[in-house]
Amino acid sequence: MTVTQHESSTVVADDGVRLWAARSGSGDPLVLCHGGPGLWDYFEDVAGILGDLATVVRWDQRGCGRSERCAGPWTSERFVADLDAVRRHFGLERMALLGHSWGAQLALSCALAHPERVSSLVYVSGTGIGPDSDWFGAFRENLLARLGERPERLARWRELTDRPHLSEGEERERAVLQWSADYPDRERALEHAGRLADPWLGINTECSRALNDERRRNWGTPGLYDACTSLDVPVLIVDGERDPRPRSAVDSLERALPRVRRATLPEAGHAPWVEDPKGFREAVAAALRPRG
Repeated sequence: MTVTQHESSTVVADDGVRLWAARSGSGDPLVLCHGGPGLWDYFEDVAGILGDLATVVRWDQRGCGRSERCAGPWTSERFVADLDAVRRHFGLERMALLGHSWGAQLALSCALAHPERVSSLVYVSGTGIGPDSDWFGAFRENLLARLGERPERLARWRELTDRPHLSEGEERERAVLQWSADYPDRERALEHAGRLADPWLGINTECSRALNDERRRNWGTPGLYDACTSLDVPVLIVDGERDPRPRSAVDSLERALPRVRRATLPEAGHAPWVEDPKGFREAVAAALRPRG
């Protein structure tokens, strides 16, 4: 595991909620947005991979991980404002953004709201701007198929999923089983997923439900597509070809964006820096490199 020396600090949002953040590396600023929603920053390895390319800023989203437990609000608008508070805290006039999974949606939302504050966007393993029908059914099938390669794992995942209440240990076990489907290296999938859950900081399920409900209401609309067609920010889409979420779901975003490139890593899954750190680093480095 890559160990990155970082400087931790507390960011105070404009409503007083305290957010955990950390900074490491050197160079122009790159702010990372973790996935979920409801999870915590898991980008220590990414900060290590990119630390000589950029000053990497990581943070735990509102009510999640090491950030203050609070009552929300759980909206993309609120989370974009929190991300802007991170920018101001570190004295950044503009920032490059890298978002992964749900964090890719958050980073895109920030770029749409404040394009003048975003120098570039790296959109990693997102699910596009279409409705959930573009990807969720196929993802569910792929999830069950991968877990089904080890029938005992699928049976245990189903058992835990059907329970109305889980202990902290059972919640972690269920998450690790589900996350293991994200890794194409099936021999090491459980190991990779276990690392993502270490340390286990608990899933904010209220946050997760609210933001997923918001996405289902607001994504897949003509207004969102039109907004993306006007986004004057360079965007790199990074896909792991073996992500269980179908990469075709991102095609509509690629079509909409006027300044977009796409890098597909053939042997990678949902966390492409795990299976192909070299390819991931090269793709992100090209996105961060100033264009003459």
